Amino acid sequence: MDKEEKKQVGVSLFGQSEHLMGSDPLEEMFALNLGDFISETLISEDLAKKISVSANKKERLQNQLKELIDIYSSKNTLCVLNFSTGEEHAIYTSIAKSIVQMLEVEECEISLIKDKTIVPVGNSTEKESQNDITIEELTHQEIIEKNRYTIIPMRSSTMPVGMIKIKVNEKLDKDYFELIFSIANLLGTTITLQNEIEHTNALINNPDTTEIELKQDRATLTALIGDLCDYQQSFVETLANAVDRKGQYTVSHSRNSAKLARSICKKLGLNEKTTDLIYYAGLLQNIGKITLPEKIFATNGKLSPEELQKIKNHTNVGVNLLMNINFLSEVVPYITYHTERIDGSGSPEGLKGQSIPLGSRIIAVADAYSAMTSDRPYRKAMEAKQALDIINSEAGSKWDPDVVNALAQIIMK
Repeated sequence: MDKEEKKQVGVSLFGQSEHLMGSDPLEEMFALNLGDFISETLISEDLAKKISVSANKKERLQNQLKELIDIYSSKNTLCVLNFSTGEEHAIYTSIAKSIVQMLEVEECEISLIKDKTIVPVGNSTEKESQNDITIEELTHQEIIEKNRYTIIPMRSSTMPVGMIKIKVNEKLDKDYFELIFSIANLLGTTITLQNEIEHTNALINNPDTTEIELKQDRATLTALIGDLCDYQQSFVETLANAVDRKGQYTVSHSRNSAKLARSICKKLGLNEKTTDLIYYAGLLQNIGKITLPEKIFATNGKLSPEELQKIKNHTNVGVNLLMNINFLSEVVPYITYHTERIDGSGSPEGLKGQSIPLGSRIIAVADAYSAMTSDRPYRKAMEAKQALDIINSEAGSKWDPDVVNALAQIIMK
């Protein structure tokens, strides 16, 4: 496989650059690790040369660390929910408000451990914080229940870095609890990573730093990035499960839609990278529903105009909620345009035919079929043939005929 072919299948430039081939096995391992962490579009030939064997080892290590710091800085890793980077209080207050909106809890407060003290940094309300939790409790307990409040420690490995404190009217559903734990793990690792980045910056700027110290720091930094990537993926999956729970699906609708979309991709002969992106988009395409009240989906009656508008707008809300995760950044167009129609009568842009991203066309068909064949509170699931007949009848007007044909081959095989 030549370099151009590797680019087409999504192999990282670090893994394909002749500038990185040398005798240091750690350099080769680092190059391979970067292939897992960094999107191809973030890497340039110029950067590969900068960390090549033409520089001495210490300079290469410094350049590698600088690039990691730039990619995994707070502006890229702390944009997890529907907020923008800014001052610490604004960031964590926005996270707390997002949690209240998603889980329909009364209150949420986020605190960090600073100088061996638990310090509130964000609150969904204006109430003054009353902390009766100790660092020892956060260290040794998975969950703490006190005075109608539920406290979930935020950790990196076993060390607590803070906590998420929520007040609930009634016991949270299992899927919601998994989501809050996922957010706690993601934030705990992110905060630890940012602290490590500060330490790395200090090492880079210190002329007395040794090559061994830089290598040790690189190992710590890449390990944290690996944990971050794992927690990001876990966050995507638990968020999809919570969306299904909010939408009153009796099965994992988002996961089923995503799996069906992946099967359609394979039937159409799409490459692995594109297939993975469409799969993630399938998991996240209904993300906006997480902000809607659960009662909207439970009703058997007619929705009010306001409720109907909220449901119609949930795709746009979902795009705003999408986390700023490097390996998921390319899924946004697929989600944004999956409500378009082939005849141009869809939303949000009225795109027509091939101007609609292929990923959006695939997700639209997979989602429709999965929804039709799933039980809902107000109706029973359709038989596979009935759902397929309905989708076939709208091929060419609502759905892409090629995608519908691929679906039929999968379902009727």
